[in-house]
Amino acid sequence: MPQGQKVAPGSVSIPGTSPTNAARSPQTDSPLGDPSAPVQPPQIVVTSAPVQPVPWTWHDRVLWGALLVLVILGYIGVLLSLRILKNIQRQTEFGVSAAQAALQCANAALESSQAIVDSGRPWIVVTVEPFLTVEHGFKVMATNRGRTPARILAKSDCVKIAPDETKLPATPDFESGKSATPFEPIILLPGESAGIRPFRRADVRSYCASDEQFKRVEKWEEKLFMFGRVIYRDLISPLDQPNHETDWCCWYVYGDKDALVIAGPPEYNKHN
Repeated sequence: MPQGQKVAPGSVSIPGTSPTNAARSPQTDSPLGDPSAPVQPPQIVVTSAPVQPVPWTWHDRVLWGALLVLVILGYIGVLLSLRILKNIQRQTEFGVSAAQAALQCANAALESSQAIVDSGRPWIVVTVEPFLTVEHGFKVMATNRGRTPARILAKSDCVKIAPDETKLPATPDFESGKSATPFEPIILLPGESAGIRPFRRADVRSYCASDEQFKRVEKWEEKLFMFGRVIYRDLISPLDQPNHETDWCCWYVYGDKDALVIAGPPEYNKHN
């Protein structure tokens, strides 16, 4: 191409031809000299040089070895972590079992200590004794059967006439039997007793609503029940401890030889 001559954009310069000849070639260089035949564009074949493999330098080898070592160490670390977690799980399960065993031992020790405390606390037991100087007379006695002194704080007693003990109220009402006069506390040492309620044959008529009911009591068609409650506490126990209670119930047997015997349903004879 002569110097100073420009090539139009998009045109291809072929060596040995001038731009004028290149512009005319599509029309004049047709096959068999036929100007109406389509002109085939020139084909350009580009051959690239073969890709040479990158040489594996010592730096790449060291990097590959380091990565391989890291992968192995990571795998070993995961295995060790799983093993440690399993050991922790076993230790946790063992700790839970040990805690449950310790709790059971503590409960057993608590029950044992409570049994020792209960065996050493006072126990008020209610019994009946006849008056030696009064015919057909009886007295209800409160006796301390425990190992420590007891202080009786309050007491109550009621009288109820019913055909039998099954006709008594399901829950005894001790509030109606409280005395209007203040009760003087009684201290009972282990083995000591105190009278809490006297009863005589002459008292039976005062509790009957009529002469007919009195005759029914005489014939055992109806029964006279006397029941009550004793509230006490242990003298050596802390003040925040609850009080103890003893419920009792007796049946007055009217006859040639009267008797006052412990009777009544379980709800009327309790200790706590």
